[in-house]
Amino acid sequence: MPASPSLDKNTEFARCLESNKIAALAPFHWLALAFKDISRAPILSLIYGLVFTIIPASIMYLVYEAGTHLVILPAAVAFALIGPAFASGLYDVAWELEKGHKPTLGHSLHSMFRNPAGEWGFAVLLMVIMIVWMRLAALIHALYPNVPNPTFEQLSAFLTLGSIVGGLLMAAVFAISAFTPQIMMERRVDIMTAVISSIHAVKMNAPAMFVWGALIVTLVLLGFATGTAGFIVIMPLLSYASWHGYIAIIKTKKARGYE
Repeated sequence: MPASPSLDKNTEFARCLESNKIAALAPFHWLALAFKDISRAPILSLIYGLVFTIIPASIMYLVYEAGTHLVILPAAVAFALIGPAFASGLYDVAWELEKGHKPTLGHSLHSMFRNPAGEWGFAVLLMVIMIVWMRLAALIHALYPNVPNPTFEQLSAFLTLGSIVGGLLMAAVFAISAFTPQIMMERRVDIMTAVISSIHAVKMNAPAMFVWGALIVTLVLLGFATGTAGFIVIMPLLSYASWHGYIAIIKTKKARGYE
C-alpha cells in the first residue's frame, strides 16, 4: 500500500511567509526613507498626521474632563479599531511612491477596504488583547499596598508582577502587529497567515526589532511630551518606516526596494 503523501503545513494551513535577515541598525535607515516619503507627499502626511494627533489628544481631554481614568478603556478600544485603518492609508501612500505613482487621498482611503475581513479581524484581535490587559491590570492593582506612602519594599510585588505581565503583553502585541497590517493590505491573505508571518519575521530579526521597538517607544513618548502635537509628524514617520521595514524583511518573488 503506497504511503500517504505528507502534508505541507505552509499550504494546507495558515502559511508563513519567508523573511530576510537584516542588520540590527536597519530601522534607522527606514526612518531616513520615511522622512523622504514625507517630503514627497507632505499634504497627505499632514492630513493623516492630524487624524493621529486628534485621537490621543481626545483621549487626554476625556480623562481631564471626566476626572476619572474609566474613559480610557472605551477610548482606547475605539483607537484600536480605527487606528490600523488609518495606518493602512499611510502604507498605501508609501507603496504608491515605491511604484513611482503619485499618491492621492482617494486611493489611500480606498486601501482601507482592500482586505476588510482581515483588517477588521486584526482590529478586533488588538481590542481583545487590550481588554485582557485592562482586566489583568485591575487584578494586579489589588496588590497595591493599602497604606499611605508605601515603601519600595511594600510596592515590590505590585511593580514586579505588573512589569512582567505588561512586558509580555507588549512584546506579544509588537510581534503580532509589526508586519500584519502591511501583509494583509498588499497580499490580501488571511489574518492567520499575516500574524504568523509577522511573528516569524520579528523572531528572525530580534536585534533589529528591539531597536525598532525602542525607536517607536521613544518617538511616542516624545509625541506625548509635546502635548500630542508631535504626532502630526511622528505617526506618518512611523507608518512610512514600518512599510519600508516590511519591504526589507518580508520576502517576495521579485526583488524590490525603494531608496
